[in-house]
Amino acid sequence: MLDFILRRLAQSILVLAVMSLLVFVGVYAIGNPIDMLISPDADQLERARTIAAFGLDKPLWQQYFIFIQQALSGDLGRSFSFGTPALALILERLPATLELAICAILIAIVLGIPLGLWAGLRPNSWTGKSIMAVSILGFSLPTFWVGLMLIMVFAVQLGWLPSGGRGETSMLFGVPVSFLTLDGLQHLLLPAFNLALFNIALVIRLTRAGAQEALLQDYVKFARAKGLSNSRIIGVHVLKNILIPIVTVIALQFGSIIAFAIVTESVFAWPGMGKLIIDSIRVLDRPVIVAYLMLIVVLFIFINLIVDVVYSMLDPRVRLSDAKG
Repeated sequence: MLDFILRRLAQSILVLAVMSLLVFVGVYAIGNPIDMLISPDADQLERARTIAAFGLDKPLWQQYFIFIQQALSGDLGRSFSFGTPALALILERLPATLELAICAILIAIVLGIPLGLWAGLRPNSWTGKSIMAVSILGFSLPTFWVGLMLIMVFAVQLGWLPSGGRGETSMLFGVPVSFLTLDGLQHLLLPAFNLALFNIALVIRLTRAGAQEALLQDYVKFARAKGLSNSRIIGVHVLKNILIPIVTVIALQFGSIIAFAIVTESVFAWPGMGKLIIDSIRVLDRPVIVAYLMLIVVLFIFINLIVDVVYSMLDPRVRLSDAKG
């Protein structure tokens, strides 16, 4: 197990190094933030002074090595717009994005698994077919359009929920959260459901396919022959065996939800990392963009590492095949 973890860590470090180069070069090769930072009326001397102050007068390769040296000490640069450390600025917005992502995942699990089970156990019923038809919409409809429709229906026409913002927050272990207050929970529901829609459809399809496959297995037939109740067969034999792949996919999707919450946060004016990165792109705030992308890369690497380790613990064949490869 230790050798397996060390190999995965070495691979993760290599991936992180390659991605840091791609992210840095990709972001720093697009646009010129000086045009945003300096007034058009500024003279050449002031322009040159500002360029040197931000370290933009150095060649790109030299800027990259300076970035790596600072990153190893936990410094991902200072925001051009705010004048504060970019990483601290992002971590300040991280709790809001995490809260939104966790709520979206919970909604996907609570709705997706029961609906998927129903569709898998009764595939030919009109309810099962309706569930699968609705799941197609979850894959097909654009997130920004669904968000606008949710605002129009539930905020504008019905007036049940607010259209944007985070609402009232409460402190939990020193972190502001919305779900502990009624106003905050009302602000959380629409963006969380909008972000969860794709994952609800994904969980429905995974659960349905797993349930249909499990019903054909010998252990389910044997359980029926023993006279076990249908609810016990589903709860113990079917659901238990299909949860591992579902949990794995959900864990991997958690990183995607955080990374792609940008659209939802922009539509609902949710003050998370996504809204920050959109504002930073508008003014070409390079350090914030790079710090955000690197944080997302680290998050994906960490989640994949955890999933690999858990899988290797559940199935030793994974470690053996990795060692042979």
